[in-house]
Amino acid sequence: MERKREKNHNEHQRHRLTPPAAQLMIAAIAAHSNLPSSDLCAISNCPLESIETSDCQKHSCPQFYYAYGDGSLIARLYRDSISLPLSNPTNLIVNNFTFGCAHTALAEPIGVAGFGRGVLSLPAQLATLPPHLGNQFSYCLVSHSFDSDRLRRPSPLILGRYDHDEKERRVNGINKPRFVYTSMLDNPEHPYFYCVGLEGISIGRKKIPAPGFLRKVDGEGSGGLVVDSGTTFTMLPASLYGSVVAEFEKRFGRVNERAIVIEEDTGLSPCYYFDNNVMNVPSVVLHFVGNGSSVVLPRRNYFYEFLDGGDGKGKKRKVGCLMLMNGGDEAELSGGPGATLGNYQQQGFEVVYDLENKRVGFARRQCASLWETLNQD
Repeated sequence: MERKREKNHNEHQRHRLTPPAAQLMIAAIAAHSNLPSSDLCAISNCPLESIETSDCQKHSCPQFYYAYGDGSLIARLYRDSISLPLSNPTNLIVNNFTFGCAHTALAEPIGVAGFGRGVLSLPAQLATLPPHLGNQFSYCLVSHSFDSDRLRRPSPLILGRYDHDEKERRVNGINKPRFVYTSMLDNPEHPYFYCVGLEGISIGRKKIPAPGFLRKVDGEGSGGLVVDSGTTFTMLPASLYGSVVAEFEKRFGRVNERAIVIEEDTGLSPCYYFDNNVMNVPSVVLHFVGNGSSVVLPRRNYFYEFLDGGDGKGKKRKVGCLMLMNGGDEAELSGGPGATLGNYQQQGFEVVYDLENKRVGFARRQCASLWETLNQD
């Protein structure tokens, strides 16, 4: 999980970075403005014509290139002071804050906030400041569902520690959620990733052990599972994926018709037809390394239900598909993470990154309600 992307800046007003008085602060503008990227750099005292010709020696803006899996950025590096609005009237001033001003973006939004484990990430730069905003952060991803009756709220992003007990008991009478923690693994070749160990996956009552390389990271950077908010679906190595699908088929496929046409049309697999409300979908539990570090996934996080295209006569059938993906065999994964935990499986969980204690935690939450709670005065 290297970054959080703010595609709709209006949904993140609470986390807006604002400039101190009488100071030019490009980080806030670059992260949250809907201006063209060329305009953003033009107002940063590095003239557009100089940027276009790479002639910017007299300005403090070295150029860099960064590629993500779904796009890339060319930007110039800046350092300045920023002001962070806190819940109390006093703003927090961050001096010598390093940020990029993008002037070329391919398939990326203008604003990209870095939350990886590198020294220039947002948490790392905040880590030395009171109230220790960078020692921990968490997010709570709202449902992917497009149901019209769902409460429409952003997914909250929380920087630093906050008191669940005091805030939530006062507003909703809710006790502190129980987090399940697992330790972070250091990856020498991919140090920015949040890697954890996976011991196995349970389908119903059957626990399927994970391959050994998912439990640790070796000296070449191979193995472990990356917790990634930017990847949609969980990707498993072929051997584990095959065992999971076989067990799911054994328990669910024996009483439900396989939807082969749906699989061919969507690329999802396995998929099944069912006529009534599904009651016999086997449970899915992720077993992370550590005592008691098991996370029970709600059904909507791994089994997607929808209506097919119909039979041409107006009759449509209910379909359900397993939302776990084949990430390739071990040889293809060599030199990198062995698996990825995607955001679809993280819906409805507060995922906390405890950087001080080097652990990742999961707790079931009503994320839309959490947003409301955090915005209560």
